[in-house]
Amino acid sequence: MSTPFDRIVLGDIVTATEVIRGGYVAIRGETIAAIGTGAPPPAAATTDHTGKYILPGLVDGHMHTSSALGWPGIEGATRSAAAGGVTTVVDMPYDSPQAVTSAEVLAEKIGWVERTAHVDMALYGTIKKTGGLDAIAGLAAAGISAFKLSTYEYDAVRFPRIDHPTMLAAFREIAKTGLPVAIHNEDQELVEKLTDQARARGDTSPIWHCRTRPPLAETMADLEIFEIGLETGAHVHIAHSSVARGFAIAEDFRAQGGQATGEACIQYLCMTEDDIIRLAGKGKCNPPFRTAAEVERMWAALLADKIAYVSTDHAPWPLDRKTDPDIFACGAGLTGLQSFAPLMFTLLEERGLPPTLMALYCAERTARLHGLWPRKGALKLGFDADILVMEPADYTFDEAIIVDRPETRWSPYHGRPMRARVAETILRGQTIWNGTQVTGHPGDGQFIKRQST
Repeated sequence: MSTPFDRIVLGDIVTATEVIRGGYVAIRGETIAAIGTGAPPPAAATTDHTGKYILPGLVDGHMHTSSALGWPGIEGATRSAAAGGVTTVVDMPYDSPQAVTSAEVLAEKIGWVERTAHVDMALYGTIKKTGGLDAIAGLAAAGISAFKLSTYEYDAVRFPRIDHPTMLAAFREIAKTGLPVAIHNEDQELVEKLTDQARARGDTSPIWHCRTRPPLAETMADLEIFEIGLETGAHVHIAHSSVARGFAIAEDFRAQGGQATGEACIQYLCMTEDDIIRLAGKGKCNPPFRTAAEVERMWAALLADKIAYVSTDHAPWPLDRKTDPDIFACGAGLTGLQSFAPLMFTLLEERGLPPTLMALYCAERTARLHGLWPRKGALKLGFDADILVMEPADYTFDEAIIVDRPETRWSPYHGRPMRARVAETILRGQTIWNGTQVTGHPGDGQFIKRQST
């Protein structure tokens, strides 16, 4: 054959361990068929990204497409993912108005994914506040990547707190499936008491979001969930730790034979309490931003390999939910998908760290934990041809470029200097973002079942 490959992509290839200068990735169909250096082989098409970085498409292990709009939110959020170099997202189950609490609800959501998603999606499942344990086996069999439970209640139906006896029973059932169970880790009694006291005093300015959700609220919850995990044999995962101590606690439980992990959302690697004062509602997320010193401790934990992976916790609330002068009345959640790749690349550059850490913590590690390996998460032979092309560039991130629906075109990173932009996003061999616009279509994305336990 004169053209054994459908497409060649040229550039500096970034793996989890090295940067291969002057390399190429060859694509046949939807998969990676060859990787090399030097003169590329013949192909039907060649894309020359010389001088740019060729990374695996990012895998965001924590985002919410459907908290505000329900499943119609999938289309806009995944469009934003495509523009941000994210080729696979793992979507949380706390959808409006119905959380993913059964195989039947999951099947309905999968239909929305197959019709409307721009990128591939793995899905979380959860349980009802009471009486939902019988659905655990069916959700696992239907291909979810993980379960998600919470120690804090946002909504009794959509996002409930699971009490300790129910959580113990749920962990026992989840352990049988071999799937991890991620936990929203905040102690409800402590947070509610501190919030009530602040409101009674009239302390409703932005900083009081941080003060009413102190690090202790997280670490108390961490100890509870890991103890239950140790008792039941479940793989328990902190869905987001804003403090390095969370990862130290997980490490302690691993040393005792537990399956204990945790992730860091990217905001906890760069945002501080000063930022919520500046951003007000646009900077509100749970857990909240911490001190500049805590950000440094988070980086130390990452570089010590104590963090499972880095995610966004993208939660695109409409702007009108983020502008109340009472910080407690604002919705909690940040937009972050379209800024994910530029921001992570920039944070590494600013610290003199290699882009290999981006391939490791924003693609490979996420894919492994969520059972998407060996299909997603790396530039390897036989893997899906999911590719992120990063072009070094100095510019200021502008929220106006966000391609999600108009009411969610805001970003906590608006005005931040960046050092690279997404030049192209390729999903299973096809360009879905060309550097300036989304070229894919709703339904290009697929539901990806968990491949392995």
